[in-house]
Amino acid sequence: MSNDELIAAAQAVVHPHKVGDRLFGDVGSVLVTDAGNLYSGVCIDTGSGTGFCAEHAAIAAMVTAREYRIAKVVAVWRDDEGAWYVLPPCGRCREFIRQVDWANIDTEVVLGRTRTATLRELLPANEWPDPLD
Repeated sequence: MSNDELIAAAQAVVHPHKVGDRLFGDVGSVLVTDAGNLYSGVCIDTGSGTGFCAEHAAIAAMVTAREYRIAKVVAVWRDDEGAWYVLPPCGRCREFIRQVDWANIDTEVVLGRTRTATLRELLPANEWPDPLD
C-alpha cells in the first residue's frame, strides 16, 4: 500500500468531537499488517492520563483480530485551517509498537508522502543490553 493510500485511509477516520474541554478523534491512524489487513483507530484525550493515541487504538483492533505484526503505520492530524499533517509516533507509541511483536522493530513508519523510516531508526538503542563485566 502506498503512503498516499495509507494517509488517505487515516484521514477518513478523523472526526473530531469535543467532550467538555477534551477532544476525541482529531488524530487518526491506520496500519497494515504483514498479512495485508488494515486496522484503524483514533485518539482519545481524557483527563488524568487515561486517554490513548490513535496508534494504540489501531493496534488494539489488530490484536483483537489476533494479528501482531505491523508492516506499515501512519498517523494524521488536521489543524483548524484544514491543513493535514503526518505525525510521527510519540515515544510511548514507538515502544508499544515494538512490544506487541519484536519483529515490529522493522515496521515502516510513514513520515510524509515520500518519507518513511523503520521503527528501528526511530527507536535507537532498543536492544536488550549486555551484562556488565
